[in-house]
Amino acid sequence: RSVSAFLLNRSSDLENLMEIEKNYRMNSLFEFYGPLLTDKQHAYLALYYGDDYSLGEIATEFNVSRQAVYDNIRRTEASLEEYEKKLHLFANYQAQNEAVDTLVSYARTHYPDDKALSTLLERVADQTAK
Repeated sequence: RSVSAFLLNRSSDLENLMEIEKNYRMNSLFEFYGPLLTDKQHAYLALYYGDDYSLGEIATEFNVSRQAVYDNIRRTEASLEEYEKKLHLFANYQAQNEAVDTLVSYARTHYPDDKALSTLLERVADQTAK
């Protein structure tokens, strides 16, 4: 395989990974801030990110142009990012889950026989997962 083919493939892999990360982030922000969106914003994002509709499919569904759908989704993404920038709900959720995971791992390593501690940590983990 040539170097240019290798680099092209790696570039494509990186683009795919970035797209997956963006989709994950948008779906996560949508979970936290979806109730703050208008009905149209909510519907477009649910179809685009949740149901994997194309812009054209959404445009047909709502009898609008593909460009109108694209513009609405981009503005809505910016709104979600702005909500997160101000409220930090998703970042706090991630930090809490990371802290609980670290605590559970530490307890399992240093206190493997402490059943009461394990039970308490399971309850904490269950609460942070909600």
